[in-house]
Amino acid sequence: MSTNGQSRLEAEAAALDAYSQVVTRVADRLLSSVASLRVGVEVWAKGSGSAVAISEDGFLVTSAHVVAGAAGGTATFGDGRELPYEVTGIDRLSDLAVVRAAGGGLEPAELGDADRLRVGQLVVAVGNPLGFAGSVSAGVVSALGRSLAAQSGRHARLVENVIQTDAALHPGNSGGALADSTAAVVGINTAVVGPGIGQGLGLAVPVNAVTLGIIGALMAGRRVRRAWLGIGGGRRPLPPRFARGDGLAPGLETGPAAGLEVTSVVAGSPAARAGLRPEDLILTIDDVPVTAIGELQRLLSAERIGRPVRIALLRNGERLEAEAVPSELDDR
Repeated sequence: MSTNGQSRLEAEAAALDAYSQVVTRVADRLLSSVASLRVGVEVWAKGSGSAVAISEDGFLVTSAHVVAGAAGGTATFGDGRELPYEVTGIDRLSDLAVVRAAGGGLEPAELGDADRLRVGQLVVAVGNPLGFAGSVSAGVVSALGRSLAAQSGRHARLVENVIQTDAALHPGNSGGALADSTAAVVGINTAVVGPGIGQGLGLAVPVNAVTLGIIGALMAGRRVRRAWLGIGGGRRPLPPRFARGDGLAPGLETGPAAGLEVTSVVAGSPAARAGLRPEDLILTIDDVPVTAIGELQRLLSAERIGRPVRIALLRNGERLEAEAVPSELDDR
């Protein structure tokens, strides 16, 4: 074999070994921090999933759909401990929940920042799929910025910036950890696309500043408060004249060439009281451009509940202004 061929084989072997070292290091760090959840206290549990320890004194984060409708259950850890837990908070509109295991003494995982992820980056999933405790799979970040529909009561919402990965996920992985190469948890595994739709496609709710705020509220037993306008919509390009900046307010001439088209207005909602109608094209809210429903959701934080917001819109080719007072979203 030539020297070049030998060098290539050695390089490939070294790369494979480096990959294995990363995965095993993450597994060693996280296996003791990821629990298997049995939901319900009856002999026959209502369901199962995974959860990630985030504090020594018993707090774990999981998926809302794993513990929905339950008051508690049992968390089983890699060292064989089985601890009863209580659900401290659920936010179905982000598909996140927090439970607290009795006794404490947990090994908390380090929480990372999904906003720093890049497509193609190595990620490792740790959970309890199909009842097989302490399972590890590895893959890459297949895509970023995906959206996942979540519903609570009569309200639906998009969970934004969802991570798509080809790391193998199965039922029971929900609520488990998706970690980067440093073993920092960057996502909470939440969904698997099943047979007939796609293979090798799993989704995880990102761990970032927004979701950390939600987790903090749930740890304190508080509801996650959101403002609400009462509209449905989607992105639509601006008419050519406005796309060129004609007729727009100063500062918007070079803005996005699209807006948020109103497709539905809930009767009696803040948007209805403000006079918004289907086919209106929202340009800005409080001078912030809005081109997608996710951008609207980000703007409707708790701070805007009960506070008037200015809405610039197009209707029948005419630029109008409206004022709405968002109410608090009742997600029960």
